[in-house]
Amino acid sequence: MGKSTIGRLVAQGRPCAALIDIDDVRHLVVSGHTAPWNGLEGLRQQRLGVLNGCAVARNFLDGDIDVVIVDVLTDSTAELYRASLPDVLILKLGVDFREAERRAGTRPVYLTPEEFRALHDQQDDFTGSDIQVDVTHLSAQDAAAQVKDIWFSC
Repeated sequence: MGKSTIGRLVAQGRPCAALIDIDDVRHLVVSGHTAPWNGLEGLRQQRLGVLNGCAVARNFLDGDIDVVIVDVLTDSTAELYRASLPDVLILKLGVDFREAERRAGTRPVYLTPEEFRALHDQQDDFTGSDIQVDVTHLSAQDAAAQVKDIWFSC
């Protein structure tokens, strides 16, 4: 279970909602794609992925469709989301490293162990969320239920 699974469950719990996975948006670049940690070009593509995801989100929101966006955030990308989507609610799904590693082992591997560790550490350093939910010991359904409760209460 990961951010996309939880995001999908949250979106499915709404009457009409779209799920935007920013990894999917970034992978629309099929020639010259590079990961966010690969220098200036990676950071440029990361920023562009957020901006394109926000543009799609605004179109859905303008059509009265709720939006759930999933992404691995940094403080700088969180600022982009806040600038592009002023009413955004940013939730950080926290999970301890061993559990994150175990879960990652159940999926196809796309990251080196060093990249996985760096991304996890980056999330530990991320301070730009409105609310943090520790999902270490939660099922996907329980995590999604907590996120939905938070969303409905805001």
